[in-house]
Amino acid sequence: MAAIIELTNITKTFGGVRAVDAISFSVERGELAGLIGPNGAGKTTVFNLITGVYDPDQGSIVFDGEDITPLKTYQVIRKGIARTFQNLRLFQRSTVLENVMTAAQNGLPYSFWEGVTHLGRWRGVERKIRDKSMDLLARVGLADRALQEAGTLPYGYQRRLEIARALSLDPKLLLLDEPAAGMNPEEVYALNDLITAIHRDFGLSIIVIEHHMDLVMEICPHIVCMNFGAKIAEGGPEAIQRHPEVLKAYLGDEEETA
Repeated sequence: MAAIIELTNITKTFGGVRAVDAISFSVERGELAGLIGPNGAGKTTVFNLITGVYDPDQGSIVFDGEDITPLKTYQVIRKGIARTFQNLRLFQRSTVLENVMTAAQNGLPYSFWEGVTHLGRWRGVERKIRDKSMDLLARVGLADRALQEAGTLPYGYQRRLEIARALSLDPKLLLLDEPAAGMNPEEVYALNDLITAIHRDFGLSIIVIEHHMDLVMEICPHIVCMNFGAKIAEGGPEAIQRHPEVLKAYLGDEEETA
């Protein structure tokens, strides 16, 4: 199966520190993959490079057969990549529904004048966006909270709202940056079910960054592990759990700590 995204020798340096060090990996179309590693390993920087937040110092990123390395963030989104963030970036005082509808308005098929006057195609398009947004909220379990201010949602629900907002962009590739951050074990278990359902029902390719190892090992058949900006292991859950470099990265060197 062809890769939906392929990173080749991607490197990014900040002030002489290599945040990402010549990393290469690919994710196949329709695959659910995990990107793991200790704090500071460079995982979120990889997402920022994919989505055009940073330009790599070297290397290439090919998405859906096209080199997207030089593209800006808005161009990457239009190509079909959406993401959530490690730190929530919701419109806190807007309603849950408004948060999703705002994202869904990317590339609307009506003119600026129609948007200002609410004439022409505006009414029909807005109705479709509202219906689509409500469907997505239902998928993540938030339809009954559509008119609630986003900032008043419980933390775990805010994470779900970010996922719904990303899905409203109709991506081919969904990047989830620590979606279980701050969740209790019960919420993490429910999030497992949500991510696997989205992967199955939407036919999406997904890459998940996560510190909750149970989540990644449970749902991701393909895992890439980073440490100090470099890839140290890649494979299935069982191989990753036994890999000596992964054990050293997470548990430390037994000889040094003995």
